[in-house]
Amino acid sequence: MKSLKRLFSNDTHGTWSRRKFIGASILAGLASACGVKNADLVNGATSEEIAEKLAGENIYTKLLGVEPHLPTHDHITRFGGSRMPEEVLQAMAEANDYFVDMDELTIAAGKRVAEVVHAEAALITSGAFGGLVLGSAACLTGTDTDKMKALPHPSWSKKECLIQSPHRFFYDGAYRAAGMTIVEVETREQFVNAINENTAMTACLAMAEHVHAGDPTVMMPEEHVEIGRKTGVPVMIDAASELPPTENLTRYTEMGGDLVIISGGKGLRGPQSTGILAGRADLIEAARLQAAPNAHLGRGMKVGKEEIIGLIAALNRYGNLDHDAVQQEWLARAEYVAGQLQDIPGLQATTGINARGIPHVALEWDEKVIPMSREEMRARLKEGKPRLALSGLNDGNKVVTRCMRDGEDVLAAKQLRQFFLNAAAKKA
Repeated sequence: MKSLKRLFSNDTHGTWSRRKFIGASILAGLASACGVKNADLVNGATSEEIAEKLAGENIYTKLLGVEPHLPTHDHITRFGGSRMPEEVLQAMAEANDYFVDMDELTIAAGKRVAEVVHAEAALITSGAFGGLVLGSAACLTGTDTDKMKALPHPSWSKKECLIQSPHRFFYDGAYRAAGMTIVEVETREQFVNAINENTAMTACLAMAEHVHAGDPTVMMPEEHVEIGRKTGVPVMIDAASELPPTENLTRYTEMGGDLVIISGGKGLRGPQSTGILAGRADLIEAARLQAAPNAHLGRGMKVGKEEIIGLIAALNRYGNLDHDAVQQEWLARAEYVAGQLQDIPGLQATTGINARGIPHVALEWDEKVIPMSREEMRARLKEGKPRLALSGLNDGNKVVTRCMRDGEDVLAAKQLRQFFLNAAAKKA
């Protein structure tokens, strides 16, 4: 797949221009011709109709009084993850009409997933976090059921999870939840020297390849795998959020990761509550034995039959997509939003494409002209009509368009434009 960075920009954070906007409009037409938009049409709704829909009653407001927002963010679990396509929803609805033996379904679904991700075996889990827990548990116990009963309090010494510091993150509590003791080191030499008879597994983040690209002090997944092969210690690679690029669906299993984690929601757009644990057959079997419907550590991390079928449908759909056309449509929407924000005093709206090929619009402003902090901006947008929710503060103030449907980019641009114009007018 060609790099969108090379196709559309000489850098990853270029300023919007009339030439780019025209190009983006052409791309939008191409994407529509390829049938990309058809699956996401809101019954042909205009931006005004979408605004009325958001302002009116919906299932969230009727049942619970919770007001939805426009998806100006990435596939973030905190904001509801991704939207499931119609074929996924239909598959789940049909699955609801039948009863099946859950062991049989789990095994069959695992075989299908393993085919797609090029692994020896796979297991559908309760989200990526559930996969981290069950994968860790598998490394602690193998298929020893007596040891499974002891978790999450292993009585044996081989229970250490070794991590280099740059690979620590807020979800690595999953390793401890299984019963692991985390051993953290700083350097490559310390990492190699720390492996001993008590090391049950090593863990790394696939995102290190772009977050720490060019940093020679940070060990990349491939190096972890190489060390794992030499020492016989299983390597878990967390690639939960690494789609796109599409090759990451198979990259880390083909690399030799003993256990690889992929989100079932996010880029795959399956049920947000699902995940994939793939890798060595013996470790996957150990994880399956600890998962529901069995009464071990993973009993409470059950995945419904409808969710399992939904993820299989999402995987099948993902394999048939024209991913270049999909990414071009994301870019066209980002260019449109940026274009609508160009003449606002004090505001700079620039388009960019991150290391994984996801377009965005970065918002920066002169606080002497627009007197508000990033935190204030985000809070005020969340209180607006319609509400807007942006991606995390650590990622800057970015509008991400990959979750949007037709018309939502128009509505989001209109809301953002009025918001910043009002903020600048108050100062004046």
